[in-house]
Amino acid sequence: MTRKNLNLKLFEKAYLIRRAEEKIIEVYDSNEMKTPMHMSMGEEAIVSGVASALSGLDLLFGTYRSHGLYLARSGDTFRFFSEMFGRESGVVRGKGGSMHLSDPDRGLVATSAVVASTIPVAVGSAYALKKKGTRGVSAVFFGDGAIDEGSFWESLNMASLFKLPVLFVCEDNGFAVHTPPALRHGYKSISAIVSRFNCSVFSSTSTDAEVVFNLASRAKNAIFAKQTPAFIYLKYYRYLEHVGTHEDFSAGYRSQEEYQKWLKVDPLKILASKLKKLGVGKGELDKICKDIDLAVERSFKKARNSAFPNPAELYKNVFHEK
Repeated sequence: MTRKNLNLKLFEKAYLIRRAEEKIIEVYDSNEMKTPMHMSMGEEAIVSGVASALSGLDLLFGTYRSHGLYLARSGDTFRFFSEMFGRESGVVRGKGGSMHLSDPDRGLVATSAVVASTIPVAVGSAYALKKKGTRGVSAVFFGDGAIDEGSFWESLNMASLFKLPVLFVCEDNGFAVHTPPALRHGYKSISAIVSRFNCSVFSSTSTDAEVVFNLASRAKNAIFAKQTPAFIYLKYYRYLEHVGTHEDFSAGYRSQEEYQKWLKVDPLKILASKLKKLGVGKGELDKICKDIDLAVERSFKKARNSAFPNPAELYKNVFHEK
């Protein structure tokens, strides 16, 4: 794939995520979507970059903030919006809402509302991949707040000890809900501590999806070359409140000035600017955006008008059934 085509692919994923969440914002205050929202705006470079570096053999796990991860993996907005509206056509038939997006057929095994809870499950899946001998990795995304949980360190230890194909992806937005690292950590560098394990460590503060893609590709190669897990530490800025669709600068734990600083390196702005330098004209980029806008609009309308599940469905698929 040429560099131009790679950046086009990354832009399409990032733009789709941004537009899908902007549609949610348009209606969320009407209370039609009866699910808490943990919005992905600001982290598009991470999920687009890492997801593009992974293959169909790889398994993905996420957190309650996984709109971007689902859309980057699937590109499917109809089932996504249907889930937000609680419709039967949703990703998990309207039962999961925003925080429980699961699509095993596309390799997205699970996302969870409980901090750090998918990390040990991802390690278990990596163990299964290794036993089966498939050349896949188990990639698990989590915020830096998950580092404060014992399950992270236990999982890192077991993955390092058993030399499992796990890709740990730490998305650090600077806060565990509203609390900065200085009030939570008795150490300065997460990467420095993780590097003491038998684990390859990579890090970047860039919001350029291409940089993230290259980093994730190197990390995946290291997993198989060194027979160790890999850890990627990435910085980004959460544009909206911890949960909800609004800004929260009046809460006092972060500043509008900080937000404006991160907007200058917005993932979409970076990709659009780079594509221009790579020879993509304004007309071509406008058409890509217009096509995505239309697809999002159509799928949103179709999902909104879809049927709710039959009440008899309430007790189905709660546990594993054959």
